[in-house]
Amino acid sequence: MQALLFLMALVLPSGAGAEEIVGGVESRPHSRPYMAHLKITTEKGYVTFCGGFLISRQFVLTAAHCNGREITVTLGTHDVSKRESTQQKIKVEKQIIHKNYNFFSNIHDIMLLKLEKEVELCLAVRVVPLPSPSDFIDPGTMCQAAGWGQTGVTDPTSYTYTLREVELRIMDVEACKIFSEYDYNFQMCVGSPGRMRSPEGDSGGGPLLCAGVAHGIVSHGREDAKPPAVFTRISPYVSWINIVLSASS
Repeated sequence: MQALLFLMALVLPSGAGAEEIVGGVESRPHSRPYMAHLKITTEKGYVTFCGGFLISRQFVLTAAHCNGREITVTLGTHDVSKRESTQQKIKVEKQIIHKNYNFFSNIHDIMLLKLEKEVELCLAVRVVPLPSPSDFIDPGTMCQAAGWGQTGVTDPTSYTYTLREVELRIMDVEACKIFSEYDYNFQMCVGSPGRMRSPEGDSGGGPLLCAGVAHGIVSHGREDAKPPAVFTRISPYVSWINIVLSASS
């Protein structure tokens, strides 16, 4: 996994360990109740973190590169360094990675996490709506992303435990030609309206919200954390998501 510095504003180096929102602003506590914090134990026994988001009472959507030997999801949290009364910690029962996910090209970087039990919905824990299969966001559209983690590219100590958010712009496909495997049909090219970046910490997996709907998933970006970044486009996978959820009901 890598840190998505862009933000998540843009980007993590694809494969290291955290997503970030460099230069964003702290979110109002629990204003993004769909956000999920993932604690991952890798196959080699290391602990890393990712972001994700609740799409039903028992499923969280995240990036496929956030898989591991064991995952614990925390919902209803603002400051991940504290025990908050709103927090719900639930272990993942099953990790469902898209069958066509390619680790090397980052195509189909999407995964569903089935929780061991259903969450209790409340003001601090809510599901987020998904787009329809035909929804493709137009370039120039302003969207938002949020996450926890490192807030600087060169200083590993600049870490935020509180949820932060950043405003991002959907870019033309040409802006992502620097990524040789970029595929417009399954990915989104996302840039920053200014020099703002996103904090690094959750190695990806967080949602890109456009008009209140989750249209993208933080995937990967440039190692220098400069925009643009690549997000997995959610709309092409809505039918697959619905099939998985229906089979588990």
